[in-house]
Amino acid sequence: MGSYAEAHGVPDHATLLASFEAARSRVASAAHRTPVLRSSTLDTRLAAYVHLKCENLQRMGAFKFRGAWNLVSQLGAVERTRGVVAYSSGNHAQAVALVARTLGIPAVIVMPSSAPAPKLAATRAYGAEVMLYDLLGVSREGLAEQVARDRGMTLVPPFDHPDIVVGQATAAAELFEETGPLDVLLVPVGGAGLLSGCALAAAVLQPRCRVVGVEPAGGDDAVRSFHSGHLQAIEHADTIADGARTLSLSPLTFALAQRYVHDIVSVPDAALIETMRFVWERLKLVVEPTGVLGLAAAMTGVVPVRGSRVGVVISGGNVDLGAACAWLAPRDVPLR
Repeated sequence: MGSYAEAHGVPDHATLLASFEAARSRVASAAHRTPVLRSSTLDTRLAAYVHLKCENLQRMGAFKFRGAWNLVSQLGAVERTRGVVAYSSGNHAQAVALVARTLGIPAVIVMPSSAPAPKLAATRAYGAEVMLYDLLGVSREGLAEQVARDRGMTLVPPFDHPDIVVGQATAAAELFEETGPLDVLLVPVGGAGLLSGCALAAAVLQPRCRVVGVEPAGGDDAVRSFHSGHLQAIEHADTIADGARTLSLSPLTFALAQRYVHDIVSVPDAALIETMRFVWERLKLVVEPTGVLGLAAAMTGVVPVRGSRVGVVISGGNVDLGAACAWLAPRDVPLR
């Protein structure tokens, strides 16, 4: 693991720790300190003590604001004048757009034409220039890199950057501060910026806490990579969890997952829908499919939590209401 990390320029633990400590104060100056919610109904159902870190109530509706702020707010005057460019299907797009507007700098966001309409609308509403592309035969990373070169802009990747990772780590740091010791922390996985950041925070603040990443079964590249010990990619992610349709982790997040994460599992879309229904109906929280990945793993028993003190990161709440109404129409779909 060490040789892989060194070969790909992954920062060592001491370097990440210093960056993490700096990020905590930097992010706290701009991000919401989102609530940690409890539910006796949920505790009874799972026979556990569950703590929900509600990043669906973060600025722009997702944890992504943390990493984007941590990276972009460090740019110098010349870089700010030239602006930033990002690529995203939604939440990172909105985060970079909002951060750029807050700091008064230009932003271009490369988004797929299939991105959820509310996320496209919100990104434009935050003042960014949205550049749409067709998913077939086009590399969004390549397009964003070309824009960065042509316009002299700074590229802000969704997860493949140490400052993004340690920015996301602040969500888990806040959770640990409020809950005290936890036995397990469940975190959604897309590109694993959030997962690797939260696992870093756990290693520093609660080393006895077991950190488990959860991704959709229809896009299980992280599961395959983690359990094979080799970075793998999939050709297509077939899931309603649009925030977790990343086809591969990056060398950075893969190496950090190997270093800090205890396990990565997957859950089917049916479980996401039933968990969304429970959260909307019983907990009165608006969440998106990606946001409930961690909780779905607990509610289906994929990750046993009985008798445990459990932390769950609810990563976002930016959902297409039309799609959600269709998903949540009454059905007899058991969780187990």
